[in-house]
Amino acid sequence: MLPDGTLEVENTVRAVLRDVLGISEARAAAFTEATPLFGALPELDSLAVAGVLTEIEDRLGILIEDDEVDGEMLESFGSLTRFAASKALK
Repeated sequence: MLPDGTLEVENTVRAVLRDVLGISEARAAAFTEATPLFGALPELDSLAVAGVLTEIEDRLGILIEDDEVDGEMLESFGSLTRFAASKALK
């Protein structure tokens, strides 16, 4: 069973990726936990990462410290969503 709010966090992360990266709603809706992100999505370059993380912070009301950002967190849609949920659902 997922913690309360997990689906809301997932939908927020999906919306942020759609809005910041300028990808279609259908493409973002097709993301699964295993969908690779950084290095696999051409739209998600190092500059876009900053925009994605800032927007996640704003929409979820969380603070992401620089030392928390690593390749593992950005490896897949699932890893980014789990990270955001761990911050938002404390």
